Amino acid sequence: MPTITIESWPMEKEKKPLVIKKITEVFTEMGVPAQAVTIIIHENQLDNWGTGGEQHSVKFKDLKK
Repeated sequence: MPTITIESWPMEKEKKPLVIKKITEVFTEMGVPAQAVTIIIHENQLDNWGTGGEQHSVKFKDLKK
């Protein structure tokens, strides 16, 4: 059944269960059993992301972490 991969900046440990729960709910609302939904979170440092030729660690340096 579905495997959902999330590419994200590092997120707070406390928020991960909610992300997993909410994404699973989207699929259960479509009739997919919750046990069949797998969520994988890949966290990448802002140094490893870039948009418009600029690292996100620079572009979003004022972003609250």
